[in-house]
Amino acid sequence: MGYLTIEKEEYVAAVKIDNPPANALGSYVLEELAAFMEDAEHDPSIRVILLYGEGKFFSAGADIKEFTQVESGAEFSKLAANGQQLFEKIESFSKPVIAAIHGAALGGGLELAMSCHIRIVTENAKLGLPELQLGLVPGFGGTQRLPRYVGQAKALEMMATSEPISGSEAARLGLANKAVQDEMLLHEAKQLAGKMASKSPNTLKAALELLQTSKSEAFHKGMEREAALFGEVFDKQDAKEGIQAFLEKRKPQFKGE
Repeated sequence: MGYLTIEKEEYVAAVKIDNPPANALGSYVLEELAAFMEDAEHDPSIRVILLYGEGKFFSAGADIKEFTQVESGAEFSKLAANGQQLFEKIESFSKPVIAAIHGAALGGGLELAMSCHIRIVTENAKLGLPELQLGLVPGFGGTQRLPRYVGQAKALEMMATSEPISGSEAARLGLANKAVQDEMLLHEAKQLAGKMASKSPNTLKAALELLQTSKSEAFHKGMEREAALFGEVFDKQDAKEGIQAFLEKRKPQFKGE
């Protein structure tokens, strides 16, 4: 595997995203993660998965350069649907998945983290969905999962301002389970993973299955609509401007076109 490093110890698989400099979640990274999840499903030596990032970030989001290679809104919608499918698999996985977040979890990075069952963050981590700054909307489930954790008003504020919140605030709002100091992140996450791994795999699977029943029909319809709108806004001129401005490191000039 090229973008993931995996270490197994006492029924815990520690999976490190290693795609410098910001651990961008390009399609190539997501494909590798999907392959790992498929293998882990049937691996009895794995009872809990711990996901974290190499370097300064958990993940700063999607690979924006990859967006410039997409030619149509329909293709962009398909990209969203593929990401949604993987993140839905993670959220409905039969084994607990813990995200250990430091530095930043932005855009697709936060959407990946929200699909995990538990999130441990550093106090100064930055969590946000800044897609509107690019003339886009979240497409990997962000519009549907974020309100479940922070409420609709706070979710709108985070998306409409494109401003992230700190790890400490994320824990206070319920977006994260716990906020810790930087040097304690992996220790706390591994300790939690170890406690879970000591339980019967049968009971872990049963508990996770039962928790999934809390999802409503509206959630799944919302996910379908998110993927559709992900493509629709991509066809607008503002999206082209937002993506180009990001790559050129300048402020976008949106005209509503």
